[in-house]
Amino acid sequence: MREAGVAASRIPHAESGWPCWEDTAVHPSKEGPYLRDLEAMLGRYGYAWTGFGHFGQGCFHIRINFDFRTRQGVSQYRAFAEEISDLVVKYGGSLSGEHGDGQARAEFLPKMFGPKVTDAFREFKRIWDPRGKMNPGKLVDPYPVDSNLRVGPDYHPRPVQLHFRLAEDHGDFALATQRCFGVGRCRELAGGATMCPSFQVLREEKHTTRGRAHLLFEALREGSPLGADGLKSDYVRESLDLCLACKGCRGDCPESVDIATYKAEFLSHYFAGRLRPRQAYAFALIEWWAKLASIAPDAVNLITQTPVVDRLAKKAARVAADRQLPAFAARTFTSWWKQRSVRNAIGDAVILWPDTYNNHFYPGVLQAAAEVLEDAGCRIVVPDGFLPTGRPLYDWGMLDLARWQLLRIRHALREPIRAGTPIVVLEPSDASVFRHELGQFFPDDDDARALAAQTFTLAEFLSKRSGWTAPRAAGKAIVHIHCHHRAVLGEESYLDLLKKMGLDVEVPDPGCCGMAGPFGFEEGQKHDISVARAEQQLLPAVRGADRQTLIVADGFSCREQIRDLTDRHALHMAEVIRLAQRRRGADMTQWPERESHALTAEDLARPTSPLRGAALIAGALALGGAAVFGLRAAAGARRH
Repeated sequence: MREAGVAASRIPHAESGWPCWEDTAVHPSKEGPYLRDLEAMLGRYGYAWTGFGHFGQGCFHIRINFDFRTRQGVSQYRAFAEEISDLVVKYGGSLSGEHGDGQARAEFLPKMFGPKVTDAFREFKRIWDPRGKMNPGKLVDPYPVDSNLRVGPDYHPRPVQLHFRLAEDHGDFALATQRCFGVGRCRELAGGATMCPSFQVLREEKHTTRGRAHLLFEALREGSPLGADGLKSDYVRESLDLCLACKGCRGDCPESVDIATYKAEFLSHYFAGRLRPRQAYAFALIEWWAKLASIAPDAVNLITQTPVVDRLAKKAARVAADRQLPAFAARTFTSWWKQRSVRNAIGDAVILWPDTYNNHFYPGVLQAAAEVLEDAGCRIVVPDGFLPTGRPLYDWGMLDLARWQLLRIRHALREPIRAGTPIVVLEPSDASVFRHELGQFFPDDDDARALAAQTFTLAEFLSKRSGWTAPRAAGKAIVHIHCHHRAVLGEESYLDLLKKMGLDVEVPDPGCCGMAGPFGFEEGQKHDISVARAEQQLLPAVRGADRQTLIVADGFSCREQIRDLTDRHALHMAEVIRLAQRRRGADMTQWPERESHALTAEDLARPTSPLRGAALIAGALALGGAAVFGLRAAAGARRH
């Protein structure tokens, strides 16, 4: 609880606090008088502050809004540092009860230890470091407390015209990068956290949340060694390029440093006025390509699923040769839905969002969700038209297009939004767009706020649905939770529902599966990192599970990672619920996985046919040839 309290350390209605004097400590028997004197001192200096920590041990974590941007503010800070160090010594305490002294307090250590002990420090250091090269200026012969300030009077961040509003940081990109003050939780390797998957594989500081935040801070600082325009720095891009945009840092970092958002903003400036690599157009525009592929999925699958031929397609999009491209469904969920009669005509309206991934690749998932919601008495509404959320666009900084697509969605859903109609989104990454990115673009828009509030995962919606009871099903399930689900949406209702169904739930890996949308599909280092991350915990657990154990994952990327690197198929929550409803009370361990998956798609149209695809391609070539021949003949006739 104490460590989680760091997340509440930002001072309400004030500028960000600084941790320079965050852990002074006195004996618990003296903490009452000490705190009263400290509070009076802060009042005299006019500082706003917030306190948290382990008071039972007499150690006090506090954040104070020191003014380091002006010389007068720095001078006042020095006076405060002199006075608070005297106060701590007066009560026989320590200037730093838990953390290091560093430069922030080392100048005042002689007050606490006295000259004899301080001279012993100096003598000991000179024995081992006679030239003073090892971390100089800290505990021995320290730099002055008011020197080398990270954000001092000489700090001038470059002005940036942002796409995201960054309302929590007053629209200031530089201020957002200052959220990180070096706790280093992003370097955890023991498990229990999502961030930072690339660091968990590469073990390099520049691939931590902290390292990336500091690089962006330098990119925005005038006089930075990164050059005149740090937002076009190849070094910064190299670090951010290996960020999986899992949003784990937003959920796990005590200060909610949101590198995924900062990465998208950086890339929008980095690529301004220049072409992106070709894989960017292949992956970022997948929602548009999928819409085009739905015209002739047989022909597209002939190219992407046929050995040898598929290598050309992968090469064109820079997809790793070892990856298997997902096949397009013969029929989208939306086309199937248009031919289906309305059910529960007087029931409560619920919008079922036809996300690109399930609609075009696994329409049975949407079909299963529709049946589950109708069983709960809902009247399903599926939006008309092409309304992609733009989730893949953020990975390549295509924020103008992403914003435009959200404007279209907001306009198309205006009436149901204002009517309070709930929206159930099956793909966690799409749900996170409505719950997070939408607010980053339109923080002051009432419709945007309402849309975010009315967006639910299937588990969230059903858990709030009056009169609905989870179907019982015995068995065991290995569950992998999508990164955005964990960081933005919250996983409690998801796991609770599976447990209420009677399933024995195991979550072997609390972190990212490594696929992260297009990240794991890209050839080279990204593919290698993706596989290495999955092999750390998730894949061994899946391979070690018996065939009667269900594998559950709502994220399209997560299911593709499991399908591609094991011989198992993961089910979506909607499929699991419908499976349980169709065989109420039965033991799930008796249902073969193949039968379980077949149940979810049995009502959809035929599978795609390679022969039909070949015929379509041949027909298209013939029509194209005839058109070219006709145009040439017409041109010749005009010349004559």
